[in-house]
Amino acid sequence: MFHRTTVLRAALVVITTVAIGGCGQSPITPVRLENAIEPTFANLVERQISWLGLPPMAASDFGVTASCRKLTGGKTGAGEWVCNVVWLGPDRQTLRDAYDLFVTTDGCYTATVEGNNLGGPILKTADGRDVRNLLFTFEGCFDTT
Repeated sequence: MFHRTTVLRAALVVITTVAIGGCGQSPITPVRLENAIEPTFANLVERQISWLGLPPMAASDFGVTASCRKLTGGKTGAGEWVCNVVWLGPDRQTLRDAYDLFVTTDGCYTATVEGNNLGGPILKTADGRDVRNLLFTFEGCFDTT
């Protein structure tokens, strides 16, 4: 009986080691996610500025930087993430926003702003029109290969 239990334990260790080793590192990393969020966010700000009737600015003028971390289950992989975004507003003031993200195994994500720093899902323009707030919730994907 003792020998059978030892053999079973050894087999379980080998199977677990092979299974874990076969998985490898996830292609969903903080750097890849940050590199995807930064240009997407900057492009959305550029579009939002035009929708609000503010003087035009290039996406690169917003100086967007993101810092992302996985909330549970390690430092990489699909699941729940949070990303802090620092950017320069139209008045060149430094702005900080935090986004809750859900990232899928194919590298696609949905980002929703925490709090109301950026207003709600609808904004009013200076002339009273309602426009969708592109920065409230947005989606994107990045290459996982």
